[in-house]
Formats: sequence, C-alpha cells, structure tokens
Amino acid sequence: MHKMRAVPEYIKAFVKWIILAGIVGCIGGAVGSVFHICIDLATELRMEHSWILYLLPIGGLVIAGLYALGKNYGRIDTNRVLEAVYSSEKVPFVMAPLIFISTVMTHLLGGSAGREGAALQLGGSIGYRIGKTFRLKPGDMHLIVMAGMSAVFSALFGTPLTAAVFAIEVVCVGVWHYAALVPCLTGALAGFGMAQCFGLAPVHFGGVVFPALTVGAAGQVAILALLCALVGMLFYETIHAAEHLGERYLPNKFLRAAVGGAIVVVLTLLVGTRDYNGAGMDIITRAIGGEARYEAFLLKILFTAVTIAAGFKGGEIVPAFFIGSTFGCVAAPLLGLDPGFAAAVGFVAVFCSVVNCPVASMFLALEVFGAEGMLFFAVACAVSFMMSGRSSLYKAQKMVYSKTDETRIDPTVE
Repeated sequence: MHKMRAVPEYIKAFVKWIILAGIVGCIGGAVGSVFHICIDLATELRMEHSWILYLLPIGGLVIAGLYALGKNYGRIDTNRVLEAVYSSEKVPFVMAPLIFISTVMTHLLGGSAGREGAALQLGGSIGYRIGKTFRLKPGDMHLIVMAGMSAVFSALFGTPLTAAVFAIEVVCVGVWHYAALVPCLTGALAGFGMAQCFGLAPVHFGGVVFPALTVGAAGQVAILALLCALVGMLFYETIHAAEHLGERYLPNKFLRAAVGGAIVVVLTLLVGTRDYNGAGMDIITRAIGGEARYEAFLLKILFTAVTIAAGFKGGEIVPAFFIGSTFGCVAAPLLGLDPGFAAAVGFVAVFCSVVNCPVASMFLALEVFGAEGMLFFAVACAVSFMMSGRSSLYKAQKMVYSKTDETRIDPTVE
C-alpha cells in the first residue's frame, strides 16, 4: 500500500519536470540557436575581412568594460554555474547577455575560443531565472540549472544525449545525481528541437574508416588515448598557468585584455595563417579527413591560453576538439593507425581528459561519429579519463572519488 501511495508523487514529479524543463529547453534552445547563428555570422565576417583581427585588443577592452559593469554581481563565469549545482550559489541573469555579447565579439575579432562556456552560462542563467520565477525549492533549483545547461549545449552542438549526460557528469566526478536525468534529457531534447526549427545542423563527421575490432587495434587506440590524456593535461595546465601569470604580471584587467589581444595578433602574423583564430571547425574537419600540420595542436594550445588568460570569452571545449583531432591525425603514423580515424579518437579522448566526463564522451562519439567505432571510443575514454590526473578545465569541478580506486577525495559532496 505504501508503494501504491507513492505512485502519484512520482507522476507529479515527472509532469512537473517535463513542463519546467520543457520551458527551459525551448527558451534555452531558442537563445542558443540565435547565439549559434551569430557566431557563424561573426566567423564569416572575420574570414571576409582580414583586417578585423587588428581590432582584437580594442575588443578586449570592450569586454573588460562590460564585465566591469557587472562587478556588483560578483564573479561571472562557468565555474559559478557549476557551483550553483552543488551549493546555494546564485546565477545572476546578467551573465546571459554578457557571455552572449562577449563570445560573439571574441569570435568576430579572432580570439581562439569555443562556445561551450557560453552554452553553460547562458543555460544556467536561463534555468536559474525560470526556477526563481516558479519559486522552486533549493534542490529543484540545482536541477533546473542543469536542465538549462543541457538545453543550450544541445542547441549549439546538436548532441542531446551528450548535453544531458555532460550537465549531470561534469559537476562532481564520481557522483551521479539521477534525479537530474529527466530534467536534463527533457531540456536537451527541447533545445535540440528548437535548433532544428532554426535550421541548424548538428555537429557530425562522416567518412571515418574504422579498423577491424582486434586486440591489437584496441591496444593502439589505448596508447593514443594515453598520449591524448597527456595532451589534455598540457592544455588545461597551460590555460591555468597563463591565467595565473596574467593576473600576476598584469593585474589591471583592461591592460591584460589589450596586451593579450595584441599578443594573439602578433602570434597570428608570426605563424602566417588564420587557422588558430576563432573556433577552427574547418581545421577539425580537415584533420578528420586525414590532413593536419604537426605543430597545429601546440599552436592551438598557445593561442587559446593567451585568449582565455586575457579575458576573452567562449570556452575551451571546441579548442580541445581542435587539439585532439590534429594531434591524433599527426600521431597516427607512429601508431600504425589511419589518420582520419586517429583524429576522431583524439577528438573524443582529449575532450574526455579535460572535462573528466567519460560517459558523456562516449555519447559524444556516438552522436558525432556514429555507432560503428563505439568500442574503440569506449577504450579511448576509459584510458583518457583514468590517466588525465585530478584537475580539469573547470576549477569548480568537484573530484569526489578517486579515478583509480574507491577512495573518497571530497567528503563535502553528498
């Protein structure tokens, strides 16, 4: 009888989250779709007018000024959104327009950045505002923020499964809050549906030639994944070091933004190519097609570290895709792998290493490359996750359990 009486409560919760997460997903999906279109237009404009790059230092000053106007709201970044999932941290709505404008500006002017930071901040801000509107209790506020994150991530990348699982998995390594599954999946599907209404195509790469599934091939992939874990560690440690050095030697945010923008311009002129400005999705496509420069992954790390340390916005996930795919492509001959296949493995493995999300990474492989090579991608994710250390791109990410045994590292998370 007790179980029967509990059924209405489950139905009530299910209906509640379908409605609330659906609302968040539709709004977040629409905002994310408009943001996606603006990023594409900004990229096209930059490609057509190469002189725009020289405005990057001025753009840095504008972005620093915009965030200075929002200083009364405290720290405004992706880490604050993650903290809102496991604490009473508030997500100010001003975060949404700030990250929208500053990320579009970063891409327009040639900063080396991605767009997932914007996705998480836009989605978290929208989710939090809707949660406040409906006066949700604290526990439900955490879930609605995660649903918002899923919605905008799904709209931007066209990967609803990855988006839903990533929002659940990225906050606390080793802990899954299953109560978030329905809200996050609902938000992700609604966001994906909105992106389709806007005519946006999901991120997908075809034509990858997968080898026969053998122990030898799996071993080759495992070695590549180990190398990708090291590359991922190099990436996020370089980002953190650049941020530390920038704050130490250029404590004035305006000066740091202008100098950082100027450094990116000089680096671009020195390398003689615009491949490392913006997100670089065209370079990723070429790498998965089997073509990449040997130094590309290292230069992308450098460009992205300077861009982020200077205060430009956008995120580091698309640069991680760039770094992983180009590294995998150039490492392939050393391991006896097809360059395009190795680039696909690198795409997923470096992502996994920098965000500590192996399950979301497997879903990413499924949605972006198809199911044919899933066992290879599973091997890559497992190895990359275990071997990538105890840090990540996100300082607010909680490492609750060890990657190598059942040791509980952070007792503050329930």
